[in-house]
Amino acid sequence: MRLSRLLIAALAVAVVGLAAATPAKAAGWLEKSFFMWGPDYSNVLPPCEAALDTIAHQFAIKEERFWNSDLKIVSFDKVHEIRNTWAPNTVPRRFCRAVATVTDGREHVVNFWIGEDTAIIGLAPGVEWCVVGLDRNWAYNPRCKMALP
Repeated sequence: MRLSRLLIAALAVAVVGLAAATPAKAAGWLEKSFFMWGPDYSNVLPPCEAALDTIAHQFAIKEERFWNSDLKIVSFDKVHEIRNTWAPNTVPRRFCRAVATVTDGREHVVNFWIGEDTAIIGLAPGVEWCVVGLDRNWAYNPRCKMALP
């Protein structure tokens, strides 16, 4: 009984070792084919200005819920697109930057991107953003650099 358990454990270790030793392969046709047809990106994204209301709304919620703060974004200025340096076959994204005026009177740079089909369940463009100086959980550290291309 004990010998069979040791044999099964040794066999499992050998299988895992062999699987780890084989080189990684590219995704197969089934892995690439979500719903059997694969991703079909149109590369049509809204302009940077389309995300500003979403950013202001989500910022106010985040500050209130997680940081017990009443900070809100009052206005945006200098909204512009940043050149995308990502590989051409990735999910289409538009990288942007703006300057936000917050209720405390200070101005903060906001780095954000709009991605095609990256919203919840992938049915609409999604927005990821970071307000420099107010990224309190350091999700995009250093200084929101990780929200850039």
